Amino acid sequence: MLLTQARTEAVLTLRNGEQVLLTVLIPVALLVAMSVMSVIPVPEPRVGSSVARVLALAVISSAFTGQAIALGFDRRYGVLKRLAATALPRWLLVGGRIAAGLAVVVVQVLILGVIGALLGWDLPSPAGWLWTAVLLLLGTLAFGALGVLLGGALRAEIVLALANIVWFLLLLVGGVALGVSTLPAWLATVVELLPSAALAEGLHTAVVDNRAPALKQVLVLIAWGVAAAALAARTTKLT
Repeated sequence: MLLTQARTEAVLTLRNGEQVLLTVLIPVALLVAMSVMSVIPVPEPRVGSSVARVLALAVISSAFTGQAIALGFDRRYGVLKRLAATALPRWLLVGGRIAAGLAVVVVQVLILGVIGALLGWDLPSPAGWLWTAVLLLLGTLAFGALGVLLGGALRAEIVLALANIVWFLLLLVGGVALGVSTLPAWLATVVELLPSAALAEGLHTAVVDNRAPALKQVLVLIAWGVAAAALAARTTKLT
């Protein structure tokens, strides 16, 4: 049941033009822009740093923003109400959505990785790849749970507005486009506790430095994921 639900959600996402724009086209455009333009301060090696941060943005786009909006409108149009008439339990609905987000992330990583390599990205070592995979998994679980939490509790119109606002905020001041070290000290103290910053900084360490991320970054992702999943399983509404 979990595999069927996840496969269905992933296929629907990849067939949706708006979702493809959010999950693929925008991250690709940002990767190219950050790699070749000096408007945004990106540490050297520029392409590697850009790949790491755009991978974090890709996870946020698909697992959180896209997931929340899709779930909100599925509730509005009665999709979840119909699923409730089957043997599909609520926890499996949450798990299926998160698993679908992970499948979409795999597609994003392949596309962004190829484009990054064409731009001159020095591929990570085996240890770097391993930690990249771990962080992408933890990030997808955390943001997927947050997406289900948002999309499963509020009206579709509110979800649409909030999901996009949060996406822009995380991109600009959430430690994604701009590193935590470039932010004012008072803001950096708060931002480094966000899953966006933990994912972006951790991926930079794995992708560029080929080292394990800081334990704090891993714990931040786990804490957000566990808390959001527990709340989502209890608060997701079918209508």
